[in-house]
Amino acid sequence: MQTEQGSVDLVEGDVVRSFARAALLAALMGAAAFVAIPIAGVPGTLQMLVVFLAGLYLGPVWGPFAIVLYLFAGTLGAPIFAGGNSGLGVVLGQHGGFLLTFPIGAALTGAIVHRGRDLRDPASVFLPIVVLALVVATAVVYLAGFLWFAWVTETALLDAFIVSALPLIPGDLLKIAAAVAIVRSGLIEAT
Repeated sequence: MQTEQGSVDLVEGDVVRSFARAALLAALMGAAAFVAIPIAGVPGTLQMLVVFLAGLYLGPVWGPFAIVLYLFAGTLGAPIFAGGNSGLGVVLGQHGGFLLTFPIGAALTGAIVHRGRDLRDPASVFLPIVVLALVVATAVVYLAGFLWFAWVTETALLDAFIVSALPLIPGDLLKIAAAVAIVRSGLIEAT
């Protein structure tokens, strides 16, 4: 029996670096789930801040990848969802709309700030564009989150918004301010 030997193409350093940063943000996303304030219908966590950072620093491709990696790990059983929960039941439960839209929020943030797939330093982006990206991401996550909540819990739309999204607004405004402060500090560079 003969063994074939050949060369292997190595993965480019940029891909390895992006993957490592995505894995780090996925881990940070899991940690952010444990900083939770129970608010009526959904837990208020620091996760939107991580969604923002993923889009801002990893861009519209690797940012959502980081969040999908987090969702995949939690769905498979890692206790990294809010309250230390895990599994498909959490993803398909009343919080599922928020969870499943987190990658879209990261993608939108990255696409608006970076104007495409090529990354640029978020600190150099016109501040209103950064804020717009974060507000759009938040609005999309809220919309899907409260619509999903209404569907799963069989609650009227206005009631679902009041219970599952409205209480999160003050905290998420603070997370937008924190994300802007992190960007303006210039201490983190985009991949």
